Amino acid sequence: MTPLERVSERVNRLGDVNNLRTPRPLLTIEEFFEGNDAIGSIGCNLDNEPTPAEFYELFKAISLKPWVKDIRVVVTVFDTPEWPFSDNVLIMTSAAPAEVHSWFPERLRPDDVDQGDLRGCEPYKLPEGTRPVVCFWD
Repeated sequence: MTPLERVSERVNRLGDVNNLRTPRPLLTIEEFFEGNDAIGSIGCNLDNEPTPAEFYELFKAISLKPWVKDIRVVVTVFDTPEWPFSDNVLIMTSAAPAEVHSWFPERLRPDDVDQGDLRGCEPYKLPEGTRPVVCFWD
């Protein structure tokens, strides 16, 4: 199975992700980034078109912080054949949104970092002692 076939199967397991009634898939960083070379699949509004590999390395480093228990990429649409698209990532952490914002270098910094929620997403058990902080690229 190719990386694209794998991620396509994962993204659409609860139905057509392009249908707003379908729960938004919450992919692990491995699921979203391994095999992903589609520039613009995340952070498409940023200057100098960062690669998915740059985001993956950053999220792997963030995942090692003691206040972080999980990171999930919210797939919002899959309307191009190259790779699903995400404009937001949920970091399950005990850290405040302002602190999470400081973890991003200027080049990859989200447009907004705020308290997130899991409404409209596939079932997910929030790790104990954490809350979702959403990082959004517009």
